[in-house]
Amino acid sequence: MSASLAGTFRAMAHNNAWANHRLLAACGGLTPADVAAPRTGFFPSLLATLNHILIVDRFYIDALEGGWLGPKAWANEMPCATVADLQREQAAVDRRLIAVCAALTPQSLDEIVRVNRDTRVQTERRDRLLLHLFQHQVHHRGQAHAMLSATPVKPPQLDEFFSIAEAPLRAAEFAALGWTEATVWGDSPG
Repeated sequence: MSASLAGTFRAMAHNNAWANHRLLAACGGLTPADVAAPRTGFFPSLLATLNHILIVDRFYIDALEGGWLGPKAWANEMPCATVADLQREQAAVDRRLIAVCAALTPQSLDEIVRVNRDTRVQTERRDRLLLHLFQHQVHHRGQAHAMLSATPVKPPQLDEFFSIAEAPLRAAEFAALGWTEATVWGDSPG
C-alpha cells in the first residue's frame, strides 16, 4: 500500500472489517440470553450495540455510495435477532465499505457526499465522513468489547492493526475473509 490517504482509508476499511469479524466471532460463543442480557453501555445490551453499529454503517455507507436511504435505516432498531444474522449482515456492509474505499482517489476524497437527514441534507467531504464512520465503529465496538468482558467469553484483541505478532492468527482470519496481505495493503484487487 502506498502512503497515500486513499491507501490509508483502504487499510482502515479492512482493519474495520477484521475487528468486526473478530468481535462477532467471539459473540458467537455466547448464548442468546447472554447476547441480549442487560449490560452497562450507551445501548442496553450487546445485541442492541451490535445492531446499532450495523444500522449506522448502512446509513453512512449508503450515502457514500450515493444512495438516499437516510433515516429509513432506523426503521427497525433491531434488524438482526441473532449473532449469526449480525455476522452475515455486518460482513456484507463491511464488504461495501471496503469497495467504497477501494475506489477512492486523492480527488474523490475531497468530493462532497450528500447525507439524507430527512428534514435536511447534510453535506460533508468524503474523507471527513469516512473518518466519522471509522470513529463511530471504534467507539461502539469498544463498548461491545467492554460488555463482552462481563461474559464467559474472553474479548478478542481488537487494537492490533495487522500486527506482526498476530501473523499466524491473521493468516487464518484473512483466509476466512477471502483476503491476503496483498489485498489489504493494496498490492492486489480484493
